[in-house]
Amino acid sequence: MIKKIIEPSLTKFIFLGMGIGLIIGWLFPDFGISLKPLSAIFIRLIKSIIAPLIFSTLVVGIAGHSNLKAVGRMGLKSLIYFEIVTTIALFIGLFAVNLIQPGVGVDLKSAEDISSIVAKERSFSDVLIHTVPSSIFQAFSEGEVLQIVIFTVIFAAALSFVNQEKKDILLKACDALAETMFKFTSIVMKFAPIGVGAAIAVTVGSKGMSVLVNLGLLVLTLYLALTIFLIFVLFPVALIFKIPIKKFLRAIKEPALIAFSTTSSEAALPKAMLAMESIGVPRQIVAFVMPTGYSFNLDGTTLYLSLASVFVAQAAGVHLTLGQQLFMVLTLMLTSKGVAGVPRASLVILAGTLVSFGLPIEGVAVIMGIDEIMDMARTTVNVIGNCLASCVVARWEGEFIDTPELSN
Repeated sequence: MIKKIIEPSLTKFIFLGMGIGLIIGWLFPDFGISLKPLSAIFIRLIKSIIAPLIFSTLVVGIAGHSNLKAVGRMGLKSLIYFEIVTTIALFIGLFAVNLIQPGVGVDLKSAEDISSIVAKERSFSDVLIHTVPSSIFQAFSEGEVLQIVIFTVIFAAALSFVNQEKKDILLKACDALAETMFKFTSIVMKFAPIGVGAAIAVTVGSKGMSVLVNLGLLVLTLYLALTIFLIFVLFPVALIFKIPIKKFLRAIKEPALIAFSTTSSEAALPKAMLAMESIGVPRQIVAFVMPTGYSFNLDGTTLYLSLASVFVAQAAGVHLTLGQQLFMVLTLMLTSKGVAGVPRASLVILAGTLVSFGLPIEGVAVIMGIDEIMDMARTTVNVIGNCLASCVVARWEGEFIDTPELSN
């Protein structure tokens, strides 16, 4: 633990880059603005990750869990629970960001840019037609996230009906592609301190120090929204399904701490699975629900994505109607599947959503300076949510083993 604190890390370098960028933008605003190409290069690298990462992770997440048919009732109950809870999380994020409005006043776009975005508004039928790609290669090249998702969902469903030998070949290829894109993301993140520092220098140089107030307000908004989600959604769910609260809290303490400190759900997965078995969830349910939940039940991440995307719209001075925000929720609900366990993967999903809605992707670079602080909280909620999901499904199936309370 001491070694982890002392060792240089990407997070520390990102904070350092943000601090240097802040000082440059404050003391040398003209020079800070001139660093925009560095920020633009970083943003273009992030954009290049979006399509292959979404395609590969969704194919593996959907077709790789084709055993949902085999487990039948448990799989259906799991998916129903996952979608209800993550939808509530998205709406809490939307409510919080619209109530507090942390992005108002940042001004990421000029008036001319805003008018061009507003001009892109289309009718509902146009939007509906636009969700279906006429060419998947065009969707990939233009970063049309929802088109990529629609194609990938149908592709994964079709792959589920292919004979096992051929299916395994494609699944292994997609799994390898996903793994490669995660490594690609890691390489791009090495440039993050420079990209983030340049983005902050440009933003502070052109907008002044007031932008820091907005970023601090964004962090507070997220933590408030996640607290509301834990108290008013997950806690009542635990009561409704008669989950032993004290035992559950003791069991998740260590996995939650691992998730908070590493910002990786996967790092906490082994301990979380053992912890749920120890309080009475049968192994076969833990083994199915928790890995599936890491693709379909990202409560903290989905809440964050809805909040962050509207924050960028507010920062750009773009008013999104309720209908547009609901459509954004649908997009995020689909694109957030399969990103658990990889630090910063949610930023790639956020970038794709911003592109789809004509919002400035520069918002990602600005948010990234404080993303570590937000990532710790949302990853912790992801782990807690998946632990609770395994308990809920076990109780729903009538297989939760009520063990007596053990004294510490």
